[in-house]
Order: sequence, then C-alpha cells, then structure tokens
Amino acid sequence: MAQDVFVIGVDYGSDSVRSVLVNARNGEEVASSVFNYPRWNKGAYCIPAENQFRQHPLDYVEGLEKTIKDCLQKAGAEVAAKVKGISVDTTGSTPVAVNKQGIPLALLPEFAENPNAMFVLWKDHTGVQEAAEINAHATKFDPNYLKYVGGIYSSEWFWAKLLHVLRADAQVRDAAYSWVEHCDWIPFLLTGGTDVDAMKRGVCSAGHKSLWAEEFDGLPPNEFFSSLDPVLDGFTSRLFKETYTSDQAAGQLSQEWADRLGLSTEVVVGVGAFDAHMGAVGGQIEPYHLSKVMGTSTCDMLVAPLEEIGDTLVSGICGQVPGSVIPGMMGLEAGQSAFGDTYAWFKRILLWPLQNLLANSQVIDAATAEALVEEVSARIIPELSIAADQIPLSENNEFAIDWFNGRRTPDANQVLKGAISGLGLGSDAPRVFRALVEATCFGAKKIVDRFNEQGVPVKGLIGLGGVARKSPFIMQMMADVMNMPIRIHKSEQTCAIGAAMFAATAAGLYTRVEEAMEAMGQGFDLEYFPNLEKVDLYAKRYQKYTELGGFLETHSMSARPEVLSDLPEVSSPAQDGQTRESIQNQEALEGLSQASVK
Repeated sequence: MAQDVFVIGVDYGSDSVRSVLVNARNGEEVASSVFNYPRWNKGAYCIPAENQFRQHPLDYVEGLEKTIKDCLQKAGAEVAAKVKGISVDTTGSTPVAVNKQGIPLALLPEFAENPNAMFVLWKDHTGVQEAAEINAHATKFDPNYLKYVGGIYSSEWFWAKLLHVLRADAQVRDAAYSWVEHCDWIPFLLTGGTDVDAMKRGVCSAGHKSLWAEEFDGLPPNEFFSSLDPVLDGFTSRLFKETYTSDQAAGQLSQEWADRLGLSTEVVVGVGAFDAHMGAVGGQIEPYHLSKVMGTSTCDMLVAPLEEIGDTLVSGICGQVPGSVIPGMMGLEAGQSAFGDTYAWFKRILLWPLQNLLANSQVIDAATAEALVEEVSARIIPELSIAADQIPLSENNEFAIDWFNGRRTPDANQVLKGAISGLGLGSDAPRVFRALVEATCFGAKKIVDRFNEQGVPVKGLIGLGGVARKSPFIMQMMADVMNMPIRIHKSEQTCAIGAAMFAATAAGLYTRVEEAMEAMGQGFDLEYFPNLEKVDLYAKRYQKYTELGGFLETHSMSARPEVLSDLPEVSSPAQDGQTRESIQNQEALEGLSQASVK
C-alpha cells in the first residue's frame, strides 16, 4: 500500500466506547477518543443485587457519534477525506429487543425507561433459570444442539436472555419482532438499515452465543424452542439463517450517518463481532496461542487450522466456530466471568468506610471529599499490589475461589459463588488481595488445562487489555501459576485496533485479515517468564484451589434441586404453569445435572 489511507475501529466496552483512527498502511494510531456511557455510569437501569445489568441504546449512539467526530476533528479534514472503512466490536452476548424496522424498543417513547427494552449486558445473569431449562431441555434432542458451545448453555447468552425478557415483560413480548446482538445492530445503524430481516448477522455472535451452526443448517429448528416455551414459537423465522465473517462488508455508510460524522457514503462498514475476537486479531494471535483479553472479565481466544482440529470438540468452553476470529480457522472461546471485576469488588469493600464517613462529615466539604475518595480509589490497587508482592509465598497462605460472578469456563455455571478461606487475625488487606489475584490466575489455568486435556494444545500465552499492560504483579503471578511465558502486546487498544484491521479488510485494502495483521500490528514489548522457585509451590496451592472449588461446587450442585423448586411461577400466557412443572420433573433435573458436570 503506497499511499496513506485510513480506517476507524470502534470498540464498545462495558463502561465506555473508544474509537481509533488508524493509518491502514502501517497501523499508526492517528487519533483516539473515549466516551463514558452517562446513564450506565450513574447506575441507571441496573440492580446489581439481582444481577440485572442493562444499557440504554442512547449511550451507544451518542458515544458512536461523539468519538468518531472527535477523532476526525483531531486528525483534520485531509485525513477525514481518506477514511475508507469502519468496523465495530462490542461486548457480548449483549442483545436487545427490536421492532420490524430494527429499532431497539428503548428508542421508542413508550419504552424509553423500560430496562427490558434495553440491551441486556453480557454480565446480566437474570436468565439463570432459563439457561438451566435450556440445558435440561437439550438432553431430550438428537442432535445435541449445545455441542458447539461446550455442551452447556450460559445465562450470559442470547437465548437465555431472550426467554427471560419475553417471560418477564408482556409489553416487550408483544412489541418485539426480533432479538439482535449489539455487534450486529451498530453496523445496521451505520448503513441505514430499515428492515431487520435484511440485517447481516456476524458468525461470531451467532455461533458462540445463538446456537447457529452449519450442521444445523442455521439455528436449531423451531420445535426445539417452541417445546421449551411456546413464547418462542416462530421466533427463529424472525432471526437469521445466513451469517457472515467480519472481513466482509455489511454495507456502506448511509447518507444520514455520513452527514452526522462528516464522512463519505463510500465508506465501507464491516460486519461486527465481539470485542475479544477482534481484540485477538489486534493482538496478532497465532495458532494454538491463547489470546487473553483481560479486563472486567476475561475472554480467552484460540485459533487452529480447520484441517488440524477436525472433529475435536472441547467441552465446557464458550463455543468453537469456524471463522469467528480469523476466516478459514476454527475460533475457540473461553473466559472468566470476573477478573478485574474481582479486584474492583475488593476495592469497593475497602472504600466503603471512607466514602460513607466523608459523605456525612461536618468537617470537609462535598467537593473535597469527592476528590479525596477519587485519589484514594486510584491508589488502592497499585499499593495493594506492591504490598502483596512482598508477602512470602507459602503453601498455607490465604486461599480464594474466583467465582464472584459465577463461572464462565470451564463448564459454565453462573449459580456458583466466590469464597475466601484460610483467614486469621493476621489476614490483612494485602494478604486477601493476594489470594484474590492468585484465584483469578488459578481460574485462568483451569482454562488452559481444559484445552490441553481435550486435544487442543496451548503452545503460548498472549496478554491483552488494561490488566495485562498495567499490572506487572498480576502478570508475573500468571506466568508463575501457568509455568509458561506470557507475551504482552504493545497496544493498549487491541480491540479497537483489531476492528480497524477488519475495517481495512472489509474495505478491500487487504485481501485477508492476516495481511492486515502483519502490516498494521504493533508487536510485543513485554514478556513475563515463570519464576522457577515458585512454580512448585503454586502447583501445590493449585491443587488446594481445585479441592476447595470442588467442595463448593458439590455443595452448590446438591442444593440445585431445591433452588429450582423455589423458582417463581413463570408468567407465560401460552404455557401457564407448565414451565415450572417441567423444571421440577425428575427427568429435567437429571438432564441438568449431567449437562453441568460434563
């Protein structure tokens, strides 16, 4: 590529959206901009105690326009005139109910303040009951429609969330024509889509979260869903059959969005995907190297040539889908439901006294109090890391289990809870923090073990994201626990850069995304190697982590029938009372138990 041309990558995270303007010739970042979701950051529409996390589409739309315009303004008119493509990644599964025109219901006046009409964020676990029913229901069918998603369906995913929303809200149920992932809706919005039936759905979201597979000729048949609950009858006909890889174009920028952004209608908009999948590309993933996007949660991506992986199926992961990361390769996804979120939870515990004492203080004014809390908040994790790193490692230090937001991989189970053990009067904040960090590293090792045990070898580790860049303490412990080196990618914005690489490919600037990776990749600038003096001790502590986790899970499993029997009646006009009865019958419980312990 002789001349400078430019592309835009848009990365929707849990708390904010970031856009980067990139030179497609060499990957140079020309400008970037971040927009914090205003409604989300006020805690609107969320009830953490009930695991309800919803985001208003206006947060997404406002952030899209603000960040792209900001990038273009920083870069100047000459650069803006040479923008050729835009691609988007988002969190997922983060779906929303839409009407026939593809408009999220929350953008209609009558649903503007209804959380059930908003995007159901990836970490929303209000569909735990529905996921349990899907797992039990799937045991009655041949073929196994869960075979390509690790054999267990999660409450974090598409169908569990859809079924929960339809049951919970009659108004949304009556108004919803279809159900759309965030990563599919933004390209549809940018290209001026007006008919959701014409929306190009990405294979990434469809295969990993929606049960789409070529073997099934698309989604599972209507009978699978209608026999689960008649509220789902006919819904597959309003979804999709065809899917697309992210190196393809969703269309071109509509006149409306071209005018709003100050770009040309010739700008190509790529098919969307999830953040970790595009992030793996931005982080220059290699076959059999586990690409770990580490933020609030982790998403662990691995790619393997299709001819090598063959018919191998890895159980208990978040799916394996041809082309979901790199077209022509199998994309395998795993992850942890809480990683940085675990550290953030502990920080909130420590901040609570200060926040509440200062809020009621008669000595210090509100502005000074707020500034003090912000300063202390920013320093807590770095200071804890320094202190925790000085604690001598022993076999009997405090232990923790990292399931504070349930467990994603291996073997999804969002009912599970975290734990801290081995506490004594000498257990201070650095010691507890150290145990929490170790638990997240042990949870990461469980994922590597699962791949290795089931015939997909992990040959290397790649660290991506904020935690990987900012915490040497955590990354060194990760290398020690894994007994493997971990390379850290130079870019702090691998998801957005990955989206830019796909934008360049969709726009025809490169014929394959691998070419874009090579030309636009920024490389690695850090590598952590195992401390051999600690490896054996961590191996012994890992065994204790496994034993404690097994005890907690056994207790949870033995309690699960009682949990299910205590579920409230399901409000389904087409199936009054039948769903509760079907959950309680012994066949469903046995099926659920078998699915959960595969």
